Amino acid sequence: MQHRNARWKPVDAVLAAMFGLGCPPASAAVGQSYPLKPVRIVVPFAQRRRTGSRRGGWSWGGDGALPPGLWHRALRRLAIALVAVVSFLVVPSFAQPYPSKPVRIVVPFAPGGPNDILARVIAQKLTEAWGQQVFVENRAGGGTVIGTEVVAKSAPDGHNLLMVSTSHTTNPTLVRKLPFDTLRDLAPVILVANSSNVLLAHPSLPARSVKELIALAKTRPDQVAYGSGGNGTSTHLSGEMLCQMGGVTMIHVPYKGAGPANIALISGQITWMFGNAIPSMPLINSGRLRALAVTGKQPIPALPGVPTVAATLPGFEANSWYGVSAQGGTPRDVITKLNQDIGRVLRTSDMRARLEAEGAEAGSGSPEEFGSFFRAEIDKWAKVIKAAGIKLE
Repeated sequence: MQHRNARWKPVDAVLAAMFGLGCPPASAAVGQSYPLKPVRIVVPFAQRRRTGSRRGGWSWGGDGALPPGLWHRALRRLAIALVAVVSFLVVPSFAQPYPSKPVRIVVPFAPGGPNDILARVIAQKLTEAWGQQVFVENRAGGGTVIGTEVVAKSAPDGHNLLMVSTSHTTNPTLVRKLPFDTLRDLAPVILVANSSNVLLAHPSLPARSVKELIALAKTRPDQVAYGSGGNGTSTHLSGEMLCQMGGVTMIHVPYKGAGPANIALISGQITWMFGNAIPSMPLINSGRLRALAVTGKQPIPALPGVPTVAATLPGFEANSWYGVSAQGGTPRDVITKLNQDIGRVLRTSDMRARLEAEGAEAGSGSPEEFGSFFRAEIDKWAKVIKAAGIKLE
């Protein structure tokens, strides 16, 4: 028996190793160290392309993954470095004195009108004072809406300015939906000038006074045509006011600015219009147009002997004014500099003499004063527009 056991002992050992038969001696199992063979870690996710673990390499290891949190820390440090670089590049640009590049003055009318004339004088004077180019860009159309939108949606750095006038205080009431908020998106800078309007007539018009013009309109209802620098402008509203107070109806023909309207009047396409004194004086002095009346409370020195409209229609008054605004978010120090530098231009003797010769008065005041005036004009014209039932689409 012992012989058989000794004979089959090697076979028993092989069968036990292959099929788990039999039990190996306890001393043999204890004597071997763990692990006895390669160890496999099963990850129950699909392998992805990023480096690190097969979960994507974000937080935990396996097959060469980064230690927990290292990837996040690396990204955070990269982001901090990028912000530092951008800040280093951007901060010096804010530190540059204003203006740091050419300045654009947008005139929302065609060339030739009072806004355009004043803008070009200011641009020339500022260019000389700053040593930086200041240029005028005409963006006519939409009753000043097109040009105004350009500035309202520009960068708030003071390098885009806007010539504003009566139209900017009538549009909030006239236009049902503006693409900007007038009070929020425009920052008042300074009032540039005040000017009386003049009732201008083509030489062919048989009327020689306001009284005769009203009488002519009554004999020719809806046949007498008058022009303006555009819907909602002071020249348009002045004409509407005359018709209302005179009890007559006349045909209104709007143009894209005072310049084109003056050309139409000179050529006889329209017979009369209210025009601003600034561009009208050369035409009056040359005899190409006649001045029948002025719209202020008093006659103006530039047109001696020409009466006021109020002399025929008591209470009539409709002057024009002009100012400069910037984008609503423009820094306060830039607004202050613009106010001071444009104010110096307006206080020069040659500028005052030029405005007085053309029937205008130089403006002045702080940005706050101009802002108060601007809001008062909105309220004033809102009453007139609503009473007349005027609405622009």
